[in-house]
Amino acid sequence: MRITNSQVSFADLELQHQAVDFDQTLSTLSQFLDQHGELVSLVHQDLVRGLKNARTGRNGLTAEQVLRSFLLRRLKNWDYRELRERIADGFSLRLFTTFYSDPVPTYRAFHSAFRRLCPRTVRALNDAVVKAAVEMGLEDGTKLRVDTTVVQTDIHYPTDSSLLWDTVRVTTRLVKKLGQLLPDVTQGFHSRTRRARRRKLEIDRMEKSVRPRRMKRTYRDLVKVTQETVGKALEVAEKAANGVVTDLLAGLKVDAIRTELLAFCERGQRVIDQTSRRVFNGETVLAEEKILSVFEPHTDLIKRGKVQTPVEFGHKVFLAESAQGLITDYRVLCGNPTDDQQVEPSLERHRETFGAAPQLYAGDRGFYSQLNVQRCESAGVQEICLPHRGGAKSAELHAHQKSAPFKKGQRFRAGIEGRISVLMRGRGMKRCPDEGLERFEVFVGAAVLANNLLQIARLLKKKTTRRRVVRTRA
Repeated sequence: MRITNSQVSFADLELQHQAVDFDQTLSTLSQFLDQHGELVSLVHQDLVRGLKNARTGRNGLTAEQVLRSFLLRRLKNWDYRELRERIADGFSLRLFTTFYSDPVPTYRAFHSAFRRLCPRTVRALNDAVVKAAVEMGLEDGTKLRVDTTVVQTDIHYPTDSSLLWDTVRVTTRLVKKLGQLLPDVTQGFHSRTRRARRRKLEIDRMEKSVRPRRMKRTYRDLVKVTQETVGKALEVAEKAANGVVTDLLAGLKVDAIRTELLAFCERGQRVIDQTSRRVFNGETVLAEEKILSVFEPHTDLIKRGKVQTPVEFGHKVFLAESAQGLITDYRVLCGNPTDDQQVEPSLERHRETFGAAPQLYAGDRGFYSQLNVQRCESAGVQEICLPHRGGAKSAELHAHQKSAPFKKGQRFRAGIEGRISVLMRGRGMKRCPDEGLERFEVFVGAAVLANNLLQIARLLKKKTTRRRVVRTRA
């Protein structure tokens, strides 16, 4: 596994002499990446992780190509196919991603390389970028604004009937895959997908007037079908564990399918349990006990009191932004914690990055508590801009929130709303298409990393323009 291209071909030299250049933002970003080779080293560590001998085998994507393509995908919000096509068709993007005149691999190669990046590495990349901005004098960390948002997982709206139907069709499909490799293990398993689909459609189309009379009866049949399917699928998985496969590759496929089948059966049992409790027993299932998708079981149910989106499915994400638009801290939160729990960790994280607490700490009323105000004061924050939440205000507190510095701090806080909008619409962070909690964290970290590098490129370009103006006047 190579870190960078070790040799330049004559075709590469000819391409570089064609006077093809990319826009100023990508040019500045490329220069920044060239000056900070430690970013490529971090990616290289993930690419060679688990390999017995990284020096053997075909020369795949280099670590530099992986990093630059990874950033380009989030900068432009492209999918894998479009990323590959754009790089292959554009001279400027070939230069930026250091492919030059080499053939661009298929989109699957990009997908395989990006999947090797772990959340810890992406966070380390962000930390290194922020540290570099501090060393270059682009950010001093005197101001900090915080907020939370929700990034959706790629699931459909969860209902009990749809989750039961998903369990039946997916387990049946996996059993059929096992049957193609081990025909004997699927004897006695019968597909019940048609019956399950009909019960699911009956529930979805049931009129309100007949629901009290027919709902439980239809659900009871759908639950029965799901239980039978899951039970038979577990028997098939047990038989497959004792099955004899002469081909090594086929044995690996059997093990992978069997592991996936057991995981879906376990999730299906959870779906059956929560449906029985809610529909038949009339219980209220707590949000933390619910499974909202058999494909993305890590999904959280989040209520933030929003009128347009009263319920959201995904993960709450905490963001801390500096005055120059750099996201200095981000965290994918578990469950639906309140915002006031994030103040103390954000102060500790800021001290680790900049060596001192910010002079200004701004957030919305969700971050307010008397304890948090005391924590900010003890940390050395000079201006605490956290609006009071509920209850009567003292005369001193009322005067403080009417003061000019507090209002200015709240105007500064509003800027993070625009940053979240840019992340959602420009960097594609609104909905994560990747599967699994680990890929979800990488997805969020990639959007943050792209934002930070773009901000650094903008600041460097602004700094260069200012120098030119000064020299011209002199």
